[in-house]
Amino acid sequence: MKIIILGAGQVGATLAEQLASEHNDITLVDSDADRLRELQDRLDISTVVGEASHPSVLRQAGAEDADMLVAVTSTDEINMVACRVAHTIFKTPKKISRIRNRAYLQKRDDLFAQGAIPIDVIISPEQLVTDYINRLLEHPGALQVLDFANGLVQLVAVKAFYGGPLVGQEIQQIRKHMPGIDTRVAAIYRRDHAIMPEAKTVVEAGDEVFFIAARKNIRPVMAEMRRVDNPYKRIIIAGGGNIGERLARQLESQFNVKVIERDYKRCRYLSENLDNTIVLHGGASDKDLLLEESIEECDVFLSLTNNDEANIMACLLAKRLGARKVISLITNPAYVDLVQGGEIDVALSPQQITIGSLLTHVRRGEISNVYSLRRGAAEAVEIVAKGDKNTSRVVGRRLEEISMPEQGITIGAIVRGDEVLIAHRDMVVESDDHLILFLVDKTKINVVEKLFQVGLGFFR
Repeated sequence: MKIIILGAGQVGATLAEQLASEHNDITLVDSDADRLRELQDRLDISTVVGEASHPSVLRQAGAEDADMLVAVTSTDEINMVACRVAHTIFKTPKKISRIRNRAYLQKRDDLFAQGAIPIDVIISPEQLVTDYINRLLEHPGALQVLDFANGLVQLVAVKAFYGGPLVGQEIQQIRKHMPGIDTRVAAIYRRDHAIMPEAKTVVEAGDEVFFIAARKNIRPVMAEMRRVDNPYKRIIIAGGGNIGERLARQLESQFNVKVIERDYKRCRYLSENLDNTIVLHGGASDKDLLLEESIEECDVFLSLTNNDEANIMACLLAKRLGARKVISLITNPAYVDLVQGGEIDVALSPQQITIGSLLTHVRRGEISNVYSLRRGAAEAVEIVAKGDKNTSRVVGRRLEEISMPEQGITIGAIVRGDEVLIAHRDMVVESDDHLILFLVDKTKINVVEKLFQVGLGFFR
């Protein structure tokens, strides 16, 4: 597939690296020549220096025969104009754009139509991060919570602790503990190494366990791995920027929410536009302020400023002062591995969250959802089976008959209509089933895409 990516920031560069490794023809456009030279030295991509929305630059990048344009520059207006130019002049089939400003997103149905600004897919990183955090708060103690099939089924990562009923026992014991609940352990990471679980695999304390289950069954399954935390009530958000404001707006009807913001004008704006949120003027690393606001009674402290170092230090201080759980937004991928799992409970990478959403629309075939996991090393994928036994390698076959690589891919569940079926070997795949797969090795995505391709005998 020939793909033009506009913007060589963290998201654009990560996307280019991921797609180039899957043998796509990638051209990266940016006005920063040094940045492009650095990326071209280590990636198998083409680069073009120039303004992303200029017709001459897009022509030089190969827009005349490109399959897709992904506009992820830091400026909404450049992204929108680039999509308009690609549509009008080059007839680019698919256009994906990152849009951050709420003023545009609130009018998305009117603005982003073929007769207006022709964008096929809109990606809003702030909203994606907000939704991601919201799912974490819904399941206290989870490290990661991913939605599939419109939320009917979820993939959850938890850290196994001493005292969990399943810790120290074989995975197959979970059915004896919970005979009325079906679940599947998709993968285990032990000291950062992936283990493909089998019935006799023993769960150890400290393991990062990924399991899949119907949404309604997540909490009892989590209780098998660790003591289940009480529901959260008190939330403190450090940073009242776009993400902090969105999150406070989304949470203030369910939780007691406080926002700490250093900029006084922004504090005034937040206090006037949020209904039930207490807005505090000050710095998140101000020990006296945190103590004054009873940080020791805080269930979750989230540091969501645009400064990684400030986020990390604020979370470390909040944890030392008694905050029950701390979550830090971190844009530098090198920092994520350093802090995740120590005193900082969860390190959020906005790039990886955004990349997963982008990959959903870039992958070939009937892929409905893609999530990038383990700093991009693994993926969770929702893919729809099409065709029949004559035209599909999957439909009409038992799971044990499907020719999968022996290592690296786990089919966790099948969603059939509104029914969630946890995967078992003798289960037969039907047309229009949604299969949830966990790929420990993301390079095997091409194998999955080919496996689910429909033969010539199938017509939509």
